[in-house]
Amino acid sequence: MSQEESTSLLVDLAQDYYLNHLNLGDISKKYDISRYKISKYLSEAIDKKIVTINISSPFSRSSDLESKLRMNFPHHNFYILKNTEDIAHQNDRFYSFAAKYLQDLIDGKKTIGLTWGDTIYHVIDSFQTTARDNAVFTQFIGENGKQNSLAGAMPMVQKAATSYNGKYYTIDAPLYILNPNVRNLLAQEPAIQPTLTTAEGLNLIFTSVGTLDSVNSIGSWKKSREILFPNVNPEKVAAMIYGRPIDKSGKLLVNEKDDKVFGLSLKQILKVPVRVTIVNDKFKSSALCATLRGNYFTDVILNEPTANKLLAEL
Repeated sequence: MSQEESTSLLVDLAQDYYLNHLNLGDISKKYDISRYKISKYLSEAIDKKIVTINISSPFSRSSDLESKLRMNFPHHNFYILKNTEDIAHQNDRFYSFAAKYLQDLIDGKKTIGLTWGDTIYHVIDSFQTTARDNAVFTQFIGENGKQNSLAGAMPMVQKAATSYNGKYYTIDAPLYILNPNVRNLLAQEPAIQPTLTTAEGLNLIFTSVGTLDSVNSIGSWKKSREILFPNVNPEKVAAMIYGRPIDKSGKLLVNEKDDKVFGLSLKQILKVPVRVTIVNDKFKSSALCATLRGNYFTDVILNEPTANKLLAEL
């Protein structure tokens, strides 16, 4: 067979296989060539660049931005969704992107903790259903106080568990409890103690980044802010992390004695090996920066506008 005939055969085989979607059996009958030889010819067509394969993903990552952020925060893993011209569906794309990479991180983990918020709700809503009846989803701190909200911690723990056909544990108690004796006694209640015991064995946490605005959005918290965070200047609060205020350097603004959060202590939370935050709001870039400086997360899922603004602030 001449070189020209050989090339022509490779083109015909490739067209039938890749474009006309004939299977190897049909091609074998058509050309009277064994399936083994057809496979070899198709590989040869790729080697000779007769066939080139391009995979276009709707979830392209910005490797350049990820590298730049890793230079500033070497102890973190970044997953940044690259911008597209499809502005109308950018939120849906981000939630699907975040769900994909979050589920990759969840894979193999048994006990998963989560908090609340609209972003977390939409990410869970984008989960691919996975049958893993040994998976356990749990709260690890109390409720955020938004009554009848689908974006509260309790309904989202249930929603996430449903996606995995797994179990869930909830904490039917507020995020902040002023009296330390009440906090200690409530933790021993039969309805709550199993949740806290489960949370002590967390393998992964996922949450969003909060700000002081999230505290002010709940009337009872706003009225009691000076009691909840004694001796804390609100102008110094750069972010809220696991219910606690931090400054722009990532330093915690409340000491252990004044910590009113019901649930796991911050020391316990920071021992969880994988701690994921999901941010798609560029106006939270300063808050995110503070949490990164304090090493409160190990993995960060965000969109390109937020990443660019974060870099600009650095």
